[in-house]
Amino acid sequence: MRLFNRIIFSLSSNSLAILAAAYFIPEFTFSGDFLALLAAGGAVSLINIFIRPLMKLIFGPFILLTLGLFIIVINALTIYLLDFFVESIIINGPLALFLSTILIGTVNFIVNHSAKSL
Repeated sequence: MRLFNRIIFSLSSNSLAILAAAYFIPEFTFSGDFLALLAAGGAVSLINIFIRPLMKLIFGPFILLTLGLFIIVINALTIYLLDFFVESIIINGPLALFLSTILIGTVNFIVNHSAKSL
């Protein structure tokens, strides 16, 4: 039951982050309905579960050399993968990619840490 709750929570927080990025960043477009939003949130969750740890392992020396700032690049790569795999999300330009990375990462950080304190 606890795993199911974590999956639902991750799906909803990632969907909320995508919605926030589409609202606040002009070059980040989400054109879909509620099911497409849930699919995009699920795609972010799957990328974060399976691909992101592998990228952190591969780019571990760069993370150490930059004192953790290379994590932003890894997060940007995950958002770029989201843009590549999900048709309802369009990111135009590197500035929109960078801003959406920061916004989605911040929303997920705030939501996950507030849930741990409950």
